Amino acid sequence: MNYMDLELGIWEIAVLALLREAPMHPYQMQRLLHLRHKDEILALKRGSLYHAIGRLVRGGLIGVEKTGREGKRPERTSYRITPEGTRAFLESLRTIVATPRREPSQCMAALSFLVHLNPKEACRLLAERGKNLDAEIAQHSTRLRGVSAHVARINLVESEYLLAMLKAESAWIRGLEKEIHQGKLVWDLKSILREAAASRKVASQGRK
Repeated sequence: MNYMDLELGIWEIAVLALLREAPMHPYQMQRLLHLRHKDEILALKRGSLYHAIGRLVRGGLIGVEKTGREGKRPERTSYRITPEGTRAFLESLRTIVATPRREPSQCMAALSFLVHLNPKEACRLLAERGKNLDAEIAQHSTRLRGVSAHVARINLVESEYLLAMLKAESAWIRGLEKEIHQGKLVWDLKSILREAAASRKVASQGRK
């Protein structure tokens, strides 16, 4: 596999970033990701980590440094980054930082079908989401304050970004809930479905 044909995801980026520091085995990678609070952006699942390592090995972006055992611990394989891995890592990192990518979330998908809930219920659920977001914001703010005393800010900018996104979502959700509560945004599903049925009928007659 040519490394140019390998699209790097966030897990591959994380592995290459760690191996650019020094050769290490997967357990060390997982431990460092946790200690550096990267678990805020990565789901720390062993399967995801090993899957990323396998893809990088097959792509020639990392290679085996050594396989050995320390004391009674299980045998572990350490990996190192290759020159191609360094190039691919930096190229992908530059592209990701510079290029906005809109990735639809579950919330975005659900909002696209909000019309299937009546306004009163939608208003209640949006208010509930706002409260949950506030709790998450408070949790991340507390964690960020605690970690910032021991870690340089450059290592926490992704946590700042996450916090900013949560605050922006909270403000938008509360604004939408307020509009529905005040009657500025209303809808009636039965009327919408009747209009949709009528438009489908007109369209089908036009094709005859």
